[in-house]
Amino acid sequence: MKRHIWFVLAIVLSSGSFANSASAQFDVCCEPLYTLQCQTVYEEKQVTAYKLESETVYEERQVVKKIPVWETEHREHRYTVTRPVSETNYREERYTVSRPVYETQMRDASYNQVRNVLETSQREERYTVQRQVWETAEREERYTVMRPVTETIEQERRYTVMRPVVRYETRYADQGCYVDQVSYVPGQLQRRGLTWMPAMQVANPVTGQIQVQRPGLVWANVQSPPQQVVTKVWKPNLVAQQVPVTSYCPEEVVQKVPVQVCRQVAEEVVRKVPVQVCRTVEEEQVRMVPVTVCRQVVERVEKQVPVQVCKYVQEERVRQIPVTVCRYVQEERVVPYEVRVCRMVEKCETVQVPRTVCKKVPVTYTIRVPRTIMLKVPCGGTVVEPATPAPAPAEPQAETDATAIKEESVDELRLVAISEE
Repeated sequence: MKRHIWFVLAIVLSSGSFANSASAQFDVCCEPLYTLQCQTVYEEKQVTAYKLESETVYEERQVVKKIPVWETEHREHRYTVTRPVSETNYREERYTVSRPVYETQMRDASYNQVRNVLETSQREERYTVQRQVWETAEREERYTVMRPVTETIEQERRYTVMRPVVRYETRYADQGCYVDQVSYVPGQLQRRGLTWMPAMQVANPVTGQIQVQRPGLVWANVQSPPQQVVTKVWKPNLVAQQVPVTSYCPEEVVQKVPVQVCRQVAEEVVRKVPVQVCRTVEEEQVRMVPVTVCRQVVERVEKQVPVQVCKYVQEERVRQIPVTVCRYVQEERVVPYEVRVCRMVEKCETVQVPRTVCKKVPVTYTIRVPRTIMLKVPCGGTVVEPATPAPAPAEPQAETDATAIKEESVDELRLVAISEE
């Protein structure tokens, strides 16, 4: 693109210079002995450009990791209990009682008195006497004794043990990696120059109608092509892993233990026991018994007895009754206990982090710049020395145009840099 622009500029400038030189030659000499011919000469020029090279640089960074540290903490478990509180209050109770009122009255308590008159006489009494006769006899006595018998039995002993139970939990771990990601960086504005603009449809800002713009060369900002930049991007990869988790479950174990058991066996024993037997023999006897006969004589006794008569009178009384009221009071209690706590401790480590750095490397190459010169060709056909006066005005003009283009591109780059900042 640069070469095409320079070629167009050279043609435009050379055409102007050629016209000026031809008119000057025609004015100087009305009858020229030679003709002027245009010839393109390519001049080699050293141009320095810069290309981007990527370089991996390792930087040392301080990375802080967290390491679990187990500690035992003393904590307090606070809970609220309801404690009953008894209160005794006194309330007034009115009740009615019946108060006894005693009165003395006389009543007739006459009674008949029976007086006993005793008369004594003798009578014969026969009675039977039981006389004891002792005899010695033997009798069998059976009794039961408990004889100890020792036996060995198996006794079940139950106790609880904690059995480890392993179960697997699914946990997700990030096993990703760094991958190269290619991104396009738009080129920078280098200079302002002629650019070929293809045909396109544009909107008229005044009427708003769609118009077709013709293709052609226009002055525009020439932008370098976009560049590819490779960056390291972390690509996550979640992988499900089965992690064993061990827990302890209580399990009841039955163990048979031999035990010496002594049990008592009932055994019947018979023995002869001498026994003194008392036998009763009946014997009749006669005796004289004095008998007193009582004869009753009835006599009337007059008597007046004072009698207390009780009458009940209703009376209202007041008494204080203790009433016990139980109310519940919330009380906070504290129970200390120990807890193993995992605390994350920060640990600083130095790691090497790769970073891609782009640097500009100067590259020098040679370009050929076209330049048009005027040659004097005689009418006979032999080439004469080049007409130096003709190209002289063109070179400063081309240089001035190139200088103006460079200054304009430099100014535009400055403006772009200032806007970016």
